[in-house]
Amino acid sequence: MYLSRFLSLHTLWVTVSSVMQHYPSVWGHYDVCKTQIYTEEGKVWDYMACQPEARDMIKYVKVTLDPPDITCGDPPETFCAMGNPYMCNNECDASTQELAHPPELMFDLEGRHPSTFWQSTTWKDYPKPLHVNITLSWNKTIELTDNIVITFESGRPDQMILEKSLDYGRTWQPYQYYATDCLDAFHMDPKSVRDLSQHTVLEIICTEEYSTGYMTNSKIIHFEIKDRFAFFAGPRLHNMASLYGQLDTTKKLRDFFTITDLRIRLLRPATGEIYVDEQHLARYFYAISDIRVYGRCKCNLHATGCKEENKRLLCECEHNTTGPDCGKCKKNYQGRPWSPGSYLPIPKGTANICIPSISSIGTNVCDNELLHCQNGGTCVNNVRCQCPPAYTGILCEKLKCERDPGGCGHNSAQGTMSHGPLVLLTALLGATGLCVC
Repeated sequence: MYLSRFLSLHTLWVTVSSVMQHYPSVWGHYDVCKTQIYTEEGKVWDYMACQPEARDMIKYVKVTLDPPDITCGDPPETFCAMGNPYMCNNECDASTQELAHPPELMFDLEGRHPSTFWQSTTWKDYPKPLHVNITLSWNKTIELTDNIVITFESGRPDQMILEKSLDYGRTWQPYQYYATDCLDAFHMDPKSVRDLSQHTVLEIICTEEYSTGYMTNSKIIHFEIKDRFAFFAGPRLHNMASLYGQLDTTKKLRDFFTITDLRIRLLRPATGEIYVDEQHLARYFYAISDIRVYGRCKCNLHATGCKEENKRLLCECEHNTTGPDCGKCKKNYQGRPWSPGSYLPIPKGTANICIPSISSIGTNVCDNELLHCQNGGTCVNNVRCQCPPAYTGILCEKLKCERDPGGCGHNSAQGTMSHGPLVLLTALLGATGLCVC
């Protein structure tokens, strides 16, 4: 009995290990923004780059269809069965729940039989094109972390374009073209992601892999995020340091995987044949049962949390940053220009925190005119004083020994501190609600 139980556990462990090898938890890095460490000056914060966990972004999406009346059922109409294109006695009726196919059924929980799906009107106006735009909006900048997957309940379309926006739908760029014949549809040679490389990973391609006809058993269309990651991280995404390094140093690469909106442009339904059967136009329509988009809130490596507030996603910013994407410094923390965090150096990255500002005299913490570093300290880039070993504080105005339980003693004062600028600094910081600590 014990041997049987052991073998069962061993089998389970082998299975889990195999799954983990193929789907590593690659997005678990950079999950802490700061931690306390002990130094000669006492307990201080050590800051590092950080980002939210990846999640199912469909939970937060807003969907719009163009034209708005493209969904079937108003008025009711019949369409042909999925498995038999000549059995045309199925009905779509928006006024009857069991027969309605509204857009929200693209995003509900699947797993039931029959599956639920959105469906367009049929191609009754042929030869006028049956065009549909499905726009997914988040009102938030999103970084994609996994493949975009679209599951069709009808045949996969003969022609389709997946597009992205980085400016909340004001402008659009193609992500990928899909067609049964790329050359005929888009004047592009057919390619697959496997034809790309590190140097061509940003190329916009047309693929024929996902556009086979009406009678196919396969229903899924992919936009391959992970295959593109693999050019840098390896086929099983084990070398994430390489990918993070590329994302950090190549803005175009990082922008490629960043969106605010997606648009699915359906240009021609699945026909399965060279010609369109004009006697049975109820065969031709679009139907989508599921759309999957996984990603994380873009917080510029300044947050690990992202919350929904008033139906909008907002980063829970740290590092003294603020804004929907942590894209600026908080008030009173503008001592140097805002900068995004950096993945480098691996593994903790660089936080690039916003530092306190002194509003009355600009953004300098120290200079060579008004705010001198005290007791032999050196001003570094006007943002901090590099103090001699015996001193600490913003302007090197404090003796380190003052923190010791026994104090400094009478012979420990290794210099006379000049308090004139310190008084000014204290007053200025006090006006901003900060302190010399």
